[in-house]
Amino acid sequence: MSEGHLPGPAPTEDLRTTEVDLGGLVSVLATHLYSTPLVALRELVQNAHDSHTRRRLEDPDGGHTPTIRVRGDSARRTVSIADTGAGLTEPEIHAYLATVGTGYTRLLREVTGNDELIGAFGLGFLSAFSIADEVTVTTTSHREPGLGHRYRSRGGEQYSVEPVAARRTPGSVVELTLKTEHAHLAEEQALREVLGRYCVLLGVPVFVGDDERPVNDVPVPWREEQAGDPYAARMRFATAFGRRFEPLAAFPVGPAAGGTDAVGLLWVQDGGTYGSSDNRDLAVYLRGMLLSEDARDLLPSWAGFVGGVVESHRLTPTASREDLQRDEHYRALQQALADAVVDGLYETARLRPAAWRRILARHGQDLLGAALCDDRLFTLLADDVPVPTSQGDLTAGALRAAGGGAVHIALGSGGGFEEMLYRAMQVPIARGDRYAVLPFLRRYAQLRDCRIVELGSEHGNRELFRDPERPLPAEERAWLAAALADEGEQLVPARFEPPGLPLVLVPDREAELKARIEDDQADARIPSAALRLARAFTARTGGEVKARLYLNLAAPAVRDLLTAYRSGHTGAATAAGLLRSLKVIMAAAAGPSSTSPAGDLSAALAGIGTAVSALTAALPAGLPAVPDTLPDLPEALPGARPDASGGGPDEGAGA
Repeated sequence: MSEGHLPGPAPTEDLRTTEVDLGGLVSVLATHLYSTPLVALRELVQNAHDSHTRRRLEDPDGGHTPTIRVRGDSARRTVSIADTGAGLTEPEIHAYLATVGTGYTRLLREVTGNDELIGAFGLGFLSAFSIADEVTVTTTSHREPGLGHRYRSRGGEQYSVEPVAARRTPGSVVELTLKTEHAHLAEEQALREVLGRYCVLLGVPVFVGDDERPVNDVPVPWREEQAGDPYAARMRFATAFGRRFEPLAAFPVGPAAGGTDAVGLLWVQDGGTYGSSDNRDLAVYLRGMLLSEDARDLLPSWAGFVGGVVESHRLTPTASREDLQRDEHYRALQQALADAVVDGLYETARLRPAAWRRILARHGQDLLGAALCDDRLFTLLADDVPVPTSQGDLTAGALRAAGGGAVHIALGSGGGFEEMLYRAMQVPIARGDRYAVLPFLRRYAQLRDCRIVELGSEHGNRELFRDPERPLPAEERAWLAAALADEGEQLVPARFEPPGLPLVLVPDREAELKARIEDDQADARIPSAALRLARAFTARTGGEVKARLYLNLAAPAVRDLLTAYRSGHTGAATAAGLLRSLKVIMAAAAGPSSTSPAGDLSAALAGIGTAVSALTAALPAGLPAVPDTLPDLPEALPGARPDASGGGPDEGAGA
């Protein structure tokens, strides 16, 4: 064949008919098309519903009473589904019931345009063979009320049809002789549970056994006016329908102009948080019959605390009728549900403050993330949603007020120098390592035009630890570094609050990250793409400085230490040893750090004992006693310091 030329159509005499292995096809469709055998019950009840709709369309003046009754017989291992619908003639049995892919429902919808009909593919009846060894259909058509027919098949590949006595009223009975592994479906309590879920929105009453009340006798708040408070009716429905969690608030879903026809109800669940798991729980009904119990992808990804149920006529099902095609109607419903969640939260905040407080308390961390995904939610939540802090959950406004107009955030995990420092200052700090806290507060600071201090970042540390009024001489700085700092620690003279805190050891977060990234096990823990990005980020960090020791030159203890050193006081080294031990103990209390070698805790504790022993040693004879009243001690020490020749009351203690 020359390039660029396509073969022409094959001659008619060369065309052949594709062979179909009917047994294999029936097995695949009946056994593998559906995810659960329970779908067979749904499909057969759906067929019964469509039979009633057909009869009403074909005989609108017939005055028949639509009823579906499902019975189970555990002894015989059978389930039967009886309806008072249109029934089937013998030609219709052959044309529709026994022909794969052909259904009267689809034809009737195309002719009448009726959107109450559910079936679409002509495959639902095959689902019976996924749970039954034998299927029998006894039927009488409303067009031939004097004739009855019985269809019988084992496996669906072959069938027989025989005449039988006509039913007293038109309609059909489908009887399933269940496979052994599905015998439990013959228990009527099991049927009530399954059908109560599948058929709750179906317009035709569905009875189980001899029950006088249908399983779908449930008031639907968006379909009919409810007596009393409409909100109370929504909450009753949500409580009855919700499977896992108590509803905290409920709000309606309505049609969106030009978008979706879906209606229903959404509710906030009193359940687990989105930070730990996705608890979105949405059921979708198509023309009154359950299509999907887990249509969570229709809800926004940030709405992990929302449950609900919606029904629609426009959504397009897949062939198994257990999922939806992702078409324009699906996307329109996604947007409508996102709007409904936001509108519902606004309504709850405005009209139901008690419920709103419960939602904030239960789902505060979820809502922090949700606020970042939707501008309307951020406006609603900015001043209400709780933020985890070192002093418990506080709103961003309370954080700002307690911080003197600034919002303080710790970038490290819980504990650390930040919490110790701000506990001393009595200022709460937000837990920046928690889900969505850091980006939420950054955005809040922009919205409210307030200062934000990110502890652990270079910028935040500069705000905390101000430069001293006068730089330390190089000799004094070198002596302090040798006396107080360990390997990997950089001494930084500074001024900070409170003045009673002489020093703070601050780990370098970038050095910590670099150490984790360069760990031999990092390749096994972190995806390669993320690892490359992280290494590119930490390449600018040498890693030699693992922590910074900020020395508070505004602290009286540090001022006295420097005065003692300048005067040549022999107790200066002992006092420096005490501060070094204090540093190690505070660093240990702040939590372990892989990159901050704060010294040996045991040695630090021993150092305190050594210093106390030295400071309390007996004085040489003839020297005045050191006052033993603690408040007078700082005032006594300057007067007791030695002159340049080195005399003084502390000389013996430091010797």
